[in-house]
Amino acid sequence: MAEDIPSGPAGRTLASRLIGMWRLVSREDRTAAGEWRTDPGLGADPVAILVYDASGNFAAQFMKRDRSNDVVHAASRAGLNKSTAINGYDAYFGSYKVDETSGSVTQVLEGSLSPSDVGKLVTRELRVEGDILTIELAKTGGDGEPLTRTVVWRRSGPR
Repeated sequence: MAEDIPSGPAGRTLASRLIGMWRLVSREDRTAAGEWRTDPGLGADPVAILVYDASGNFAAQFMKRDRSNDVVHAASRAGLNKSTAINGYDAYFGSYKVDETSGSVTQVLEGSLSPSDVGKLVTRELRVEGDILTIELAKTGGDGEPLTRTVVWRRSGPR
């Protein structure tokens, strides 16, 4: 972690402002034309937590709110910069590094609900404003359509 690089409020780095537990506020996928798309694996309004620690470890868990109609073996197809949800659930953990210059975080998935996601390297552009974390990433939908995902989180614990 690059704690000595001044950035953001009161000279705090992006890396230092990222540390903590976050709860999902919203998750939207949009086409280049601005059309909204629903992720079939997790639905329109999943519940989720995200944790970043000061040692460079992270963990994320996402769950579709209504999993009552999901088939146990069903999995969404993973595409560009995306992990795979199984039965309306996705979970992974690993290590991360923040690039203070670009305002991005790169995560190495060391463990995952889906074995095919282990070892993936994913990069997300992000910003932290107070207790709100906003992550943006380019991804593809199940049909290969290019999408932009915007994920908004609210800090859920101490800094």
